[in-house]
Amino acid sequence: MAEPVTSQTDRDLASIAEARALARRAKQAWLELAEFSQERIDAVVDAMAAAATPCAEMFARVAVEETGYGVVEDKIQKNLFSSQKVYDFIRPMKTVGVVARHEDRRVIEIAEPFGVVAAVVPSTNPTSTAIYKILISLKARCAIVLSPHPAAVKCITRVAEVMDEAARRAGAPAGAINWMTTVTLEGTQELMKHRDVAVILATGGMGLVRAAYSAGKPAYGVGPGNAPAYIERTANVKKAVHDIVTGKTFDNGVLCSSENSVVVDEAIAEDVKREFQAQGGYFMNKTEMDALAKMLVTPQRLPNPALVGKTAIAIAEKCGISAPSDTRVLMAPLEGVGRDYPLSIEKLCPVLSYYVVKDWREGCERCKQILRYGGMGHTMSIHSQNDQVILEFGLKKPAFRIVVNTPTTHGSVGLSTGLDPAMTLGCGGYGGNITSDNISPRHLLNIKRLAYEVTPTVSRWDRPGAGIAQSISLPSVPARPAPPVGITAAALTRRIDDFLGSRGFRNITSRTEVGLKSDLSTTSNVSSPTSGQAPLDFVCEEDVRLAIQAGRKLIVSERAIVTPAARDLGEQHRVFSFSPWRG
Repeated sequence: MAEPVTSQTDRDLASIAEARALARRAKQAWLELAEFSQERIDAVVDAMAAAATPCAEMFARVAVEETGYGVVEDKIQKNLFSSQKVYDFIRPMKTVGVVARHEDRRVIEIAEPFGVVAAVVPSTNPTSTAIYKILISLKARCAIVLSPHPAAVKCITRVAEVMDEAARRAGAPAGAINWMTTVTLEGTQELMKHRDVAVILATGGMGLVRAAYSAGKPAYGVGPGNAPAYIERTANVKKAVHDIVTGKTFDNGVLCSSENSVVVDEAIAEDVKREFQAQGGYFMNKTEMDALAKMLVTPQRLPNPALVGKTAIAIAEKCGISAPSDTRVLMAPLEGVGRDYPLSIEKLCPVLSYYVVKDWREGCERCKQILRYGGMGHTMSIHSQNDQVILEFGLKKPAFRIVVNTPTTHGSVGLSTGLDPAMTLGCGGYGGNITSDNISPRHLLNIKRLAYEVTPTVSRWDRPGAGIAQSISLPSVPARPAPPVGITAAALTRRIDDFLGSRGFRNITSRTEVGLKSDLSTTSNVSSPTSGQAPLDFVCEEDVRLAIQAGRKLIVSERAIVTPAARDLGEQHRVFSFSPWRG
């Protein structure tokens, strides 16, 4: 007997159908986008960023209203980070045609768009992540299909509508930006596996990231954070505490790179504790920590969504903790890391575990333990004035973003550091990700390369007496002189004449100086062997310009590669002299 069709089944089927239709639509748009020039695609990106910026506050309010996570003021800052700082970073990038020339290796790099991007967007940072992913995808000439978190469909849809309208006005094809409105797990999985999708940008929990990597497509996933912040004995204590509180309370701690633990040197532990208390930190006792752990940490060792993105005061009230009204962060002094210490997990709210260590070596080990418990490859910070200790942390920690004397939240995404501005942060091999980079349009490009020969190849058939070489009459290779014995001038002359003769050239080494000059005067631009300049095998326009300025000629081999611009300019100013091919 067939199972009755449930409402959830209907939603799943509708979501799957929508995912398929949007993937096909995006593929058609991508075929047009792929032909855009740099100027056309930049005009589209300009228009989208310009449209998103004035909507930053509206996007933030809609996000907080729909999800219940975070702080409007901080979400405004994140939205502006995506529409302005990310935009400023990607705007000058060359993503169309020739993007690099390596003259020394004679390699030319050409950018090709990856294809359709399936972009999964979380509920914790919905609008800023949507702005960011749309901008980097279109900059790379990739069409995009957004799969919003089910709890953030409305606010992400609003972002997509604004940016799609701006992109269309700037000349983007219909279907360049797409978004799902009926979202279920089955629909998202169908989107990621669809044959018209080329690459996946997945931001979310570990389950989602694993699903992305198992979809059979190239994928950029982001793992959990659980970032530790180490305060070394030489740190500026006041600034270090301020940075940590600022990072942890920014948008109520919903960024995966926000601080989750504080590790402090014993020598300054009392000073650090007093400073935290002065800046709104409330140190809980054992009973209060147990009450918080029962409410905050689920049996799956994940943060309770009911407390994610809430203020410290709201969390304290929910858990029956009598914290002062000016509390900004709840501090949980712990002795260890792992399942026996529930508050050592990634918390996504203004709660910090707190550890005291003897010195930087013990601090180093404690930070490793924290990262291994749900933050491998992601982010950590060190607050110190000791450059040697800072370097040791950089060398030894299993994190790919180690920010120095700044909040992890702001430093990791490139807001307060020189890192590439991004809302998707790779965790590398440590975190089960394909890259450790901050994701940018470069990760949505394939690079093809024109590679000219720089080292001539010699086949085994080219050697004298090797079968086929006899039948095709390959020119013989001059014997290499034995270094200890030497060679006479006459013998060397004969060998040079024999070699040049095998290439079809007259015996020029035995001519008199007068005869040589006479021959050169009747031969088209053959360079003098006494000129002292080695024949060039590759000539670009800049080479010709320098030669014109210096008033000299360029000696060019007959098989040289000369760019069209260089050839036109060189022939106009008669700077080329051609040397016989030397094989």
